[in-house]
Amino acid sequence: MRHFVRAILVLLVFFSCLWAQEHKGQGRLIGYVFDEQGHPLEGVKVKLFSLKTQTGFEIATDKNGRWVAAWIRGGGWNIDFEKFGYIPRKISVEVQEFGRNPEIKINLKKAEGLIITDDLKMLLQKGNDLFEQKKYEEAIIVYNEVLQKYPDAYIIYKNIGNCYFNLEKYEEAEAAYQKILDKDPQNVDAIILIGNTYANRGLNDKAMEWYRKINFEKIEDPIVLYNLGTNYYNNSKFEEALKFYLRAVELQKDFLDAIYQLGLTYLTLNKTAEAIQTFENYLKIDADSERAQQVKGFLEYLRKK
Repeated sequence: MRHFVRAILVLLVFFSCLWAQEHKGQGRLIGYVFDEQGHPLEGVKVKLFSLKTQTGFEIATDKNGRWVAAWIRGGGWNIDFEKFGYIPRKISVEVQEFGRNPEIKINLKKAEGLIITDDLKMLLQKGNDLFEQKKYEEAIIVYNEVLQKYPDAYIIYKNIGNCYFNLEKYEEAEAAYQKILDKDPQNVDAIILIGNTYANRGLNDKAMEWYRKINFEKIEDPIVLYNLGTNYYNNSKFEEALKFYLRAVELQKDFLDAIYQLGLTYLTLNKTAEAIQTFENYLKIDADSERAQQVKGFLEYLRKK
């Protein structure tokens, strides 16, 4: 009986190996992958899938952008090309098993944003779940794993920086954000985030140095706009402050701190009608707090003017 069971196991292993090798044959494909300028791309994942056998395998391009798929079965094949930072491409080819197949030459287009492959998506989801659970140290480990597998995914340093930021390790956060700027010196998010690390360390002048590197029109974070406005307000640059408070409230209609400061700025600039309108808007959101009583006092004063 024991021998019979062992024989069955051997057969199962044998047939499973056969099934895994169903796409094997005498065919051969050679291809090259280039960027838009015609430069070879190394490390492109080339995923080949046989339509006849419904099996496949994966290889990668070398430093010359070259890939070779040898000993494959004839018939239809789907081929996917993936590299982080580039838009994936899919093609279908007919493979001649006993004849010469033409070389395949593909150009990949640079992606504007982050292209998420299935493998990358799984790792990112794992890291993001840990981040949401406030398990920041564990999330950092996963994000570093992403970078090991996808070295071109430098934008992941933002996730790592955010973990350190929440751990109040601001120097480590700054170092992570800086790695983004090493690759993309004009990255607005990274510049703002570095500024935030200095703001949280109480180094407001240094924070302002970073914030001033950004064009006003490109700032989309209401808190950053509010912080910049407050810095100008505290330095009696009220017209500059006004611009930032207005933009902060435009982006976040219920941003009470920004609405309050906007009203104070109008009051300081002696713009009575605008101040009244702003303080009335404040009371639509907050009518009962201690600060709301102050706002009511301002309104009473302004309406008597």
